[in-house]
Amino acid sequence: MSHLEAGPQDAPAVVLLHAFPLSAAMWQPQLDALSDRWRVVAPELSFPEPSVDSAADEVARLLDELGLDRVVIGGLSMGGYVTMAFWRRHRERVQAIVLADTRASADTDEVRERRTRQQEQVAGGDTSAVIEAMVDGLPGPHTKEHRPEVMAEIARLMGDATAEGITVALEAMKRRPDSTADLATMDVPALVVVGDEDALSPLDVAQAMSEALPRARLARIPQAGHLSSLEDPQVFNAELRAFLESVA
Repeated sequence: MSHLEAGPQDAPAVVLLHAFPLSAAMWQPQLDALSDRWRVVAPELSFPEPSVDSAADEVARLLDELGLDRVVIGGLSMGGYVTMAFWRRHRERVQAIVLADTRASADTDEVRERRTRQQEQVAGGDTSAVIEAMVDGLPGPHTKEHRPEVMAEIARLMGDATAEGITVALEAMKRRPDSTADLATMDVPALVVVGDEDALSPLDVAQAMSEALPRARLARIPQAGHLSSLEDPQVFNAELRAFLESVA
């Protein structure tokens, strides 16, 4: 598993798992901002099998290679799904959890059908329709209207996604189990982050997750949608830094 990394080798480790259909590069603002105090690792998620469990196991293998035992681990959207799978399979390695713009519930039938249509769209190797829809559908209205540089960066990052990568990630998300019952078992410090304009994992979903987690607090990112870490990295980083300081 390839990865991006920044910060001192002997610093406390923070592992950040990316959203779909982005890559580890979406965490560059966090790699830049937090590497003064933490060893920030952003894996490039891979799916040996089309399941979030297989991706979580790959993350565990990467931590072995890097010599990391217990870490703060978190993810945004799909990265949150893998984070919850990591807890189920490797909870002894989790010091604290960050769940950003994500949800614990499994896909509804409607969402599974939409993902299947997306898989059909890229079957011939053309990813443009799926990427265009995601670029338009994930950021919030404020970002789309007032942050053209962010929109350009989101489009650039998504443009690197391959048809094969899109297909297997969609299948993994379609098959993921409901993690709602797992939230009560996550007895480590937790930060739930949500963009106020997130239409896919909205505020009420984030509030319910934070209430179900034994030791969680909720952070809202104003005027941000489903990609809050990219849409307003300054506010997102401030919330994440405060959480990491409290864990330390």
